[in-house]
Amino acid sequence: MLRDFISLIFPEVCLSCKAPTSKGESLLCTKCLFDLPKTNDYNRLPGLLANKFVSIQKLRFAYAYLKFNKKGVAQRLLHQLKYEGHQEIGLSLGRWFGSEIKTNSAITDSDLIIPVPLHISRLRTRGYNQSDLIAQGLSETLEIAWNKDIIKRLKKTETQTKKGKVDRWKNVHEIFQVSSLNMIENKNVILVDDVVTTGATLNACLEVVVNSGAKSVGVLAIARAD
Repeated sequence: MLRDFISLIFPEVCLSCKAPTSKGESLLCTKCLFDLPKTNDYNRLPGLLANKFVSIQKLRFAYAYLKFNKKGVAQRLLHQLKYEGHQEIGLSLGRWFGSEIKTNSAITDSDLIIPVPLHISRLRTRGYNQSDLIAQGLSETLEIAWNKDIIKRLKKTETQTKKGKVDRWKNVHEIFQVSSLNMIENKNVILVDDVVTTGATLNACLEVVVNSGAKSVGVLAIARAD
C-alpha cells in the first residue's frame, strides 16, 4: 500500500516515451516494450552480426537483440544505462534478451558468459560496467555461469564513439588479457557487449579468448549499429 501511495505522488515513467507506467510495468510501458526494434535474427546460425567477425576462428554465433538507430529506443536505453546511472536497465535488457534466445541450443550449450571489460579507471569513474549488468541478466535467464574477472583491459583507450573504422581498430589493438587460462580452456565461451558498431573491440577480445584455448566463442550484444 505504501508503494502504491508513493507512486501516486511520484509516478514512475517509461524510460523511452516518458509516459506514466501502469501497475505491473517496469522500466518500459507495455507499448514501448512491444515496439522494441528487435533484430529477430537470433533463431538462425550464425546470425547477421557474425559478418563483423569473419576473421575469428571457432565463432559459433553472434547475435544482437535490438537495432540501434540514432535517437531510437535502443540508443535512449543504453545512454541512460551508461551515463545516467540506471543500472536496472542492463539487468532487464539481459533478462529480456535471454528470454528470446533460451531455446537456441548453440547458446544454451555454452559454459561461460564473460562481459567485455572496462579499464579500471573508467570502472571507478562510472561505478559499474554496463556490459557486466547485461551479462548478469543473461546468466540469470539462460542459467549459464558468468564471470567478470577472467578478462582484463590492460590500457585505457579513447572513446570509440566519434572514431572511423580504421581508427577504431587501432584504438583497441592488444588491449585485453586473459587472467585465468584454466577458466577458458576447452570451454564454450560467450562474450557480451552493449552495442556493436564496427566490431573492433569485440574482435580484439575474441582473438584473446580463442588464443587462450577456448573450445568455441559466441557473441551476444544488446544492439547492432549498421
